[in-house]
Amino acid sequence: MPLCLFEDDRVDHFWPLAATRAVYSLRLGMRTLLETTREAFGAPPVLLHARRLVAPVAAQEHGLPAGRLPEGADVLLVNGRYVAEDGPVLERLRRAARPGEPPRVFVQGDDVVAAWAPGAKGRLVEADALTRATFEGWPEETLEGARLLGRLWHLIDELRPALVRDFAARTAGARARPAGGLHASAVVVNEAQVYVAPGARVLPGAVLNAEKGPIFIDEGATVMEQAVVRGPAYVGAHGQIKGSAHVEGSAVGPWSKVGGEVHESVVHSFSNKAHAGFLGHSYLGRWVNLGAGTDTSDLKNDYGEVALYDAATGAFEPTGRQFLGLFMGDHAKCGIHTMFNTGTVVGVFCNVFGTGFPPRHVPSFSWGGPEAGFTAYRLEKALRVAETVMARRRKTLTAAERALLTAIWEMENGK
Repeated sequence: MPLCLFEDDRVDHFWPLAATRAVYSLRLGMRTLLETTREAFGAPPVLLHARRLVAPVAAQEHGLPAGRLPEGADVLLVNGRYVAEDGPVLERLRRAARPGEPPRVFVQGDDVVAAWAPGAKGRLVEADALTRATFEGWPEETLEGARLLGRLWHLIDELRPALVRDFAARTAGARARPAGGLHASAVVVNEAQVYVAPGARVLPGAVLNAEKGPIFIDEGATVMEQAVVRGPAYVGAHGQIKGSAHVEGSAVGPWSKVGGEVHESVVHSFSNKAHAGFLGHSYLGRWVNLGAGTDTSDLKNDYGEVALYDAATGAFEPTGRQFLGLFMGDHAKCGIHTMFNTGTVVGVFCNVFGTGFPPRHVPSFSWGGPEAGFTAYRLEKALRVAETVMARRRKTLTAAERALLTAIWEMENGK
């Protein structure tokens, strides 16, 4: 049974993070939404649906076919925003996806959670978004309790539960402390909830405290001298927690460097916050760099509700959250000692610098700061910077990525 993850008409709420990737490519904890769903269904073959602009990048990133179903195949289509966790909803979807079961659409409110499509037509996934209209005339079944992410801040809401769930999924039957990874002077609290993968290193004086949640240090990662990691937490493959850093309740993705204080935040991958400064209740995309001393506020002075810019509505929306920090798109950068206000959204390929607080919404491809104002970041210059940055990690800017970034630049600049 192939599994097809799809995007619906709600993904624009996740800009700028979903501007450069399919929504299921977002990191929720240790795993992306795609990885979580695939493993929940027993790791079947996976097909991808995504917006036409994004589909080539999604196929390239995951090494999976995108854009069309095999003609006549029995396919379970699952919403890319669905959080696949053990419970009645997941069990019902597993039962539905069996040979001989009739076609069915599973809905919750106005959302399609999943659809079982025996003998599916290849063109079923040709549209940019799959919605209830896509499955018009199919028998519907209403679900209750399906967890569908709907807004940027839900990525932070779900972080701690995802880290706990992912740790259990990834360490079943594994040794907790492989020999050689831990220095003799490192301190480990609640050892049963700490996993240090082969090739990872925890250097002298570092502290791994899993009293309040598990800690997973992935292959090739390093926790440097006197750093403190408090669970639940994840340090991705080849990631670095710099000396004297304090990381709590956070997911630091592969090849990322983190220093200073990081609290309740996600660093997707290949991004750097390598110096002192505070990052709280925030989400950084890929290839982001925060200058030394950058600080994000995640609590208003009046302790009030935080509003956040929503690209789908073009307005700031109340979040119902007291703590919320920075959401920064891929390839965005900021200068030293940049200060971000509570609930700030910075788009793709922004370059922010100067004194004072930047606006709480900085559109993609903006260059400048609060004093001098912003101008459009020239496309070819931005792409040259990306090529330079990616080469440092032995990565290249592919034709698919270049085409997507060019399309985003054109949308932002009215071309």
